[in-house]
Amino acid sequence: MTARELRPLGEALGTEALGIDLSKALDAETFAWIEDAFAEHPVLVFREQDLGPGELAAFGRLFGRPKVHSLVDYRHPEFPEVSWLTNVDKDGNIDWFGVKRATDWHTDSPYEEVAPRLAILHAKEVPSAKGGTMFADMRAAYDALPDAMKQRLATLTGLHGRSNGPAGERLYGDDKGKTEKEYDELPRPAVTHHPVTGRPILFVNPMHTHGFEGMAREAAWQLIEELAAHATQERFTYYHSWQVGDLLMWDERATMHRGVTITPKSAASCCGQSSTRTKAPLTPALSPQAGRGSR
Repeated sequence: MTARELRPLGEALGTEALGIDLSKALDAETFAWIEDAFAEHPVLVFREQDLGPGELAAFGRLFGRPKVHSLVDYRHPEFPEVSWLTNVDKDGNIDWFGVKRATDWHTDSPYEEVAPRLAILHAKEVPSAKGGTMFADMRAAYDALPDAMKQRLATLTGLHGRSNGPAGERLYGDDKGKTEKEYDELPRPAVTHHPVTGRPILFVNPMHTHGFEGMAREAAWQLIEELAAHATQERFTYYHSWQVGDLLMWDERATMHRGVTITPKSAASCCGQSSTRTKAPLTPALSPQAGRGSR
């Protein structure tokens, strides 16, 4: 392997980490280097990796306690903290829920009591065309807001549910996928701060944020959509075109993401994007008090 170094992949975010083989045990110095890089670069890509589900789960555990994905049907049978992101079902047919799954802007599972710290995707099969993943830098999006909006958001608490924000209702309607339990609404501050760098982060997404405390739904949805349109401008986004062997980890606090839909015909012919994913919880957890006021 080459010496460790970082190489930018996009103008807004997206960074390749060179010189690391994740199939081998990581010493303390190498892991500290990854953590330091990840704190500043919230979309970190390792190319030409080849991890099995057990190895992927073990890598995820280095960052915290793994989170089992809420969607039951996509979990790995031996390693439940790893799940498949695919548009082909177990019989080789088009998985229509998989085709549309996660194809609008969101951050994962803010409705969980302990929100994820990060997520990891490892590409084992990829589409012949399209089918990439987009990321938005919610730190830069916050920095570019007008001062009046920053002051307004400092007083707001977002309400997060399971895909019942404006984008979630458009995308899924009543078909939100099979889960083991019902999820209650959770309040989280509209602005939080990164626990390492201290940078303020806009923590509102159109998939799961469905309102704000004390605000009527119509006004809340208008504000959610306005913030989403602002945060997903080209100047804040990165499109990742997958290659087999890519392992990509992203900060669930500092980014939003979405899959880019490919046509069912393409999905059936190329077997879709087959990836595994593991999550570690946010430490410290986002709390209703975090991120209030300005910094």
